[in-house]
Amino acid sequence: MSHLTDIEIARAAKKQPIQAIGAKLGISEADLVPFGHDKAKVGQSFIDSVQNRPNGKLILVTAINPTPAGEGKTTTTVGLGDGLNAIGKKTAICIREASLGPNFGMKGGAAGGGYAQIVPMEDMNLHFTGDFHAITSAHNLLSAMLDNHIYWGNELEIDERRVSWRRVLDMNDRALRDTVVSLGGVANGFPRQTGFDITVASEVMAILCLAKDLADLQSRLGDMIVAYRRDRSPIYARDIKADGAMTVLLKDAMQPNLVQTLENNPAFVHGGPFANIAHGCNSVIATTTALKCADYVVTEAGFGADLGAEKFMNIKCRKAGLAPDCVVLVATVRAMKMNGGVAKADLGAENVAAVEAGCANLGRHIRNVKSFGVPVVVAINHFAGDTEAEVQAVRDYVESQGSEAILSKHWADGSKGSEALARRVAEIADGGLSQFAPLYPDEMGLFEKIERVAVSIYHAGEVIADKKVRDQLRDWEAQGYGHLPVCMAKTQYSFSTDPNLRGAPEGHTVPIREVRLSAGAGFVVVICGEIMTMPGLPRMPAAESIGLNDAGEIEGLF
Repeated sequence: MSHLTDIEIARAAKKQPIQAIGAKLGISEADLVPFGHDKAKVGQSFIDSVQNRPNGKLILVTAINPTPAGEGKTTTTVGLGDGLNAIGKKTAICIREASLGPNFGMKGGAAGGGYAQIVPMEDMNLHFTGDFHAITSAHNLLSAMLDNHIYWGNELEIDERRVSWRRVLDMNDRALRDTVVSLGGVANGFPRQTGFDITVASEVMAILCLAKDLADLQSRLGDMIVAYRRDRSPIYARDIKADGAMTVLLKDAMQPNLVQTLENNPAFVHGGPFANIAHGCNSVIATTTALKCADYVVTEAGFGADLGAEKFMNIKCRKAGLAPDCVVLVATVRAMKMNGGVAKADLGAENVAAVEAGCANLGRHIRNVKSFGVPVVVAINHFAGDTEAEVQAVRDYVESQGSEAILSKHWADGSKGSEALARRVAEIADGGLSQFAPLYPDEMGLFEKIERVAVSIYHAGEVIADKKVRDQLRDWEAQGYGHLPVCMAKTQYSFSTDPNLRGAPEGHTVPIREVRLSAGAGFVVVICGEIMTMPGLPRMPAAESIGLNDAGEIEGLF
């Protein structure tokens, strides 16, 4: 087993030219738009040409609620993809792009780890192919055009107090959460209170990840509500005449990015909405293209299954007409111990009783995912300090829940370590056992949808929302938006809205602080508890340790 860091392993990778990776999926050189030697965008003409092919099998990787002990969801996604290819299954991986905010904050990169990584790791975790910058620019172009319209006479009669469109930045910057713009006198416009969200929470990001093609993208951008008149009638982005220019800025960003794993297997990395404040899945266009090119597609959804998998099923699959054939739920012995009450500093000591006590969180997720009608297998992502007794305790518990747990050592051994998991997942996916159905029907009321998620997935006792929130939901239903799914913005650390409440709490209260209509993306964002749509940096941000060494190589990125 290696003692190299993730970045050292990634730097030593023997990468193949991106044209060779494309060829594995039948994508010709002419259909790739290269960004250097090791990454490329897939052209729209190729995407159009494969639409009539049958789909491969769709495998979703999700996880228990994250803990400081680490779960390794992306690492498992990559390891499973490599494992499937190693046993002769033509497989593509689909994951999200990394946001600069967490990279320089505390979460770190989003390319996997150990010997289950996607490369080029540094590029992926930094500017990559510029998609996020394009989204930021398109979003803020609309902001500028909106304020400019008000400045030049406000022909649309926008009520400046009811401008709902905020600005975005791909960085954790708490100072920008609440701001006042247009100070400094008449020449600078009309002062109003607003703020910034992080780019991954932008409705433009959600739209890019749900749109089928450029025409669908422009239509959805035009549907976005940016403000209201005094009579509460909505102002759309197309009223500001911004949808065309925004589409131009997003033209290249709309094309999926193709890269490779350390074992030279194809990976689509495209889009990046967070799962705690947005819908948490990579782009529909990347997933659907991969399904046409590969026999198996392994994708992931952000954070725990209560967030990422719920939104994958209820939003992405509903919108794109997809259905997963198998779900892989990632857990670690270390995380079970933390859920069982062990402090992070004490995780090294064997503690089977704590593992057993912490398994309630895992069991809740297994039952939740099964409630969508999809078969579940648990991947125990192996850490060096795990003991056989601890691993067996997880296996026994999962078996008692009517599922099975497989130990996977992809972090240390790459595809050799994930072969058993790959064989079982392929067997389940091929078995045709999935009877997927979303949690609620389109025609259910918006507040009832919120309650369905809170009660069925979070096991809450009640949802509380003040009259203003309930009235707002009823107004949207009257305007024809009642059929939309709900996108819950909630802490990732707990089934509840209290990040410190581990395990499998029941009967808790879910408070709704605010609701936002994403009419272009096609969902209602429901902000629960203290969740922030603009995160802050921690006391010691990762950025303090990132720099260039004497050889001009990036250090400290993880």
